[in-house]
Amino acid sequence: MPKCSTFRTELLSNSIKKVLKFGLSSIPRKLPSPLHFRSHFSVLTIPSSNTSEAEPENNGETEPPIPIQIFKSSPKLGSYKVGDSTFHSLIEKYADSGDFRSLEEVFDLMKRENRRFIERSFVFVFKAYGKAHLPEKAVELFDRMGCEFQCRRTVRSFNSVLNVIIQEGHFSHALDFYSRVTDSRNSNISPNVLTFNLVMKALCKLGLVDGAVKMFREMPVRNCPPDVFTYGTLMDGLCREGRIDEAVSLLDEMQIEGCFPSAATFNVLINALCKKGDLGRAAKLIDNMFLKGCVPNEVTYNTLIHGLCLRGKLEKAVNLLDRMVASKCMPNDVTYGTIINGLVKQGRALDGARVLISMEERGHCANEYVYSVLVSGLFREGKTEEAMKLWKEMMEKGCEPNIVVYSALIDGLCQEGKLDEAKGILAEMVKKGCVPNAFTYSSLMKGFFLIGDSHGAVLVWKEMSNDNCIRNEICYSVLIHGLCEDGKLKEALMVWKQMLGKGFRPDVVAYSSMIHGLCNAGLVEQGLKLFNEMLCQESESQPDVITYNIILNALCQQSSISHAIDLLNSMLNQGCDPDLVTCNIFLRALIEKVEPPQDGREFLDELAVRLFKRQRVLGASRIVEVMLRKLLPPKASTWARVIQELCKPRKVQAAIDKCWSSLYC
Repeated sequence: MPKCSTFRTELLSNSIKKVLKFGLSSIPRKLPSPLHFRSHFSVLTIPSSNTSEAEPENNGETEPPIPIQIFKSSPKLGSYKVGDSTFHSLIEKYADSGDFRSLEEVFDLMKRENRRFIERSFVFVFKAYGKAHLPEKAVELFDRMGCEFQCRRTVRSFNSVLNVIIQEGHFSHALDFYSRVTDSRNSNISPNVLTFNLVMKALCKLGLVDGAVKMFREMPVRNCPPDVFTYGTLMDGLCREGRIDEAVSLLDEMQIEGCFPSAATFNVLINALCKKGDLGRAAKLIDNMFLKGCVPNEVTYNTLIHGLCLRGKLEKAVNLLDRMVASKCMPNDVTYGTIINGLVKQGRALDGARVLISMEERGHCANEYVYSVLVSGLFREGKTEEAMKLWKEMMEKGCEPNIVVYSALIDGLCQEGKLDEAKGILAEMVKKGCVPNAFTYSSLMKGFFLIGDSHGAVLVWKEMSNDNCIRNEICYSVLIHGLCEDGKLKEALMVWKQMLGKGFRPDVVAYSSMIHGLCNAGLVEQGLKLFNEMLCQESESQPDVITYNIILNALCQQSSISHAIDLLNSMLNQGCDPDLVTCNIFLRALIEKVEPPQDGREFLDELAVRLFKRQRVLGASRIVEVMLRKLLPPKASTWARVIQELCKPRKVQAAIDKCWSSLYC
């Protein structure tokens, strides 16, 4: 072969490797003649050994990628021949870019040239199918590996496909795939620890935790001892089923077996205990972490702080925040947001604003969700000035408000009756390209109803349709409630029928509003019919204490006291506790509708005792509080029960017993 030809071949080989390894940018701007590029993305032009003419133009057709062009030109290069490693590099590159069409072309070319396929290349493609959310394509290619491409499949490719299916949430499909492959007579695939972990995850996600436990117990028999991920997966599944004690017992078992838990393992258990409200055991687990040399991370602290906030123990949550900083575990936006949200729920929005300042001093910028929580909380507490000040500070700091913040501000202004300011914010919101949603319009409707302008509320309702805003159950509930409050029962019934015609299920607000409207119009029987319909609905539409009070009041006004008492009994059986309004309804009825009139002391005392017997201490205590306010003292036996029950949760009785014991010792 001429030296020039050999030089060209070597130069081309080096160029191919650079293209495949580093991309187009790795090729020099100028190549020694006669090799050159027509442009940055041009096809490599290679002179023929027999003629000096270049290859013909592509006639306007889309040119394939450079590597394919190189392959097509390779026969003209004399002794140069592309190796298998080049093909595998191409497969990796095309898989990374998600170019599945080119991948098939490479596969076809490799088959025509009898190239050797390796499993590693297919694993790259499986991962690419996972990124593209195409699990069925991954399964199809896995099935083609053996028969079509003559490539031996191992547990590595099997796990790769199994993981793709599970990541897409197709858990039943994953179990079917596992059974089909492992049960096949021709399969030489032996599941490993990762396989069992994936299958157990699918079982737990489907709620088949007992099946996961059975597989877990079989793993040592199959020479696959469980690892830390196995234990973590099974613990998570057990916790989701409420079997927390079994999950905690696994913690001791794994340590006996020589498998040391990680922070993620402890976090699973701590999260489950916090959701259950068992903060004492959660705190002990953190102490156990330290003893095992496992340092709590941000997730650990955030989980426990969230649990404390859910239980209303904000002071302990803040103390834990200080402990978190002292442990050199820096709080993040989730930590601060959780505490701020907890403070706002307790009606301490100003304290939440102070936490916000502390958050910013430590270099954390609050996001729009934190601001929306604070703004809505301040408005709810009647602190309009502070809410508007926070809004201005947010704008000055360059934090762009989103739909959540805008809606919170509009809702707050509407609650204050400041409709003009609310409409101004709405106009600003639309001007900045932030489209109002159903919640925004619902807030405006409530604002108009609040100031007695039902016509304005109806106009907002129509405006929603003009702006192509999809109405939801909340919108219908707000409109029905406002119309019924305004005495426009006929219009409310029309909206009710429209809501049912659209396929929306009325919530408890919509039901209660309609029942209230019917009862106010003297149509108590129709109201009772609608109430009985509520009892047959799902939990979110079940009557609450407000609904019961509406019906009880209507019955008592009609002097149907016995019917009202029957309904009260039904209310107690449904787990709904009476409140101050319930007590006032019956006290007024006993004075005005019963002969001779009764002061209601005996009635309320008996109601409190019944609640105590059902272990509903909070509801019973509320009845006793009403009795004291009305100067209707409970019986001595009721008093004794009150003291006994109230002292239990506060451990006062234990402290008293300890005191007496020390006095006699």
